[in-house]
Amino acid sequence: MDNITLIGMPGSGKSTVGVLLAKAMGYEFLDTDLVIQARQGMLLQQVLDTLGLEGFLDAEGEAICQVDTRRTVIAPGGSCICREEAMAHLKALGPVVYLRVPLEELERRLTNFATRGIAMEPGQTLAELYAARAPLYEKWADLVVDEAGDTLQQTAAAVLREITG
Repeated sequence: MDNITLIGMPGSGKSTVGVLLAKAMGYEFLDTDLVIQARQGMLLQQVLDTLGLEGFLDAEGEAICQVDTRRTVIAPGGSCICREEAMAHLKALGPVVYLRVPLEELERRLTNFATRGIAMEPGQTLAELYAARAPLYEKWADLVVDEAGDTLQQTAAAVLREITG
């Protein structure tokens, strides 16, 4: 297996689970939010504030489409599913795993909305964002791992079990 991509809502643990999974598999780890920050020369929230939502989504899509890795666990931003070409590229790199977290759990985990760099419309609630994105995560996922009540270590172990069959 070349690469594994973890998708899901902000706060679903993609980066932490990705690092744990990469260590367990002997793979590299790539957080595409860091790629966007490096390309733009500013923090994610600043990119969002500067470019606006659509500009941010375009920059994210372009950054993802430039990813060319092997034996890597990839953790894109939660909004990666907003650009079809970006998701088609990630699927071509290897299986896509959706880390599904109940809304109530995400609400507990996410406390830094103003600075986190979450791509959402002004005034949009987390519940509205969740409702809009959940069908897209389902659409693009090759596998779904439910995280309800699990620790991030348990989630990483569940992803490993799913992908190694």
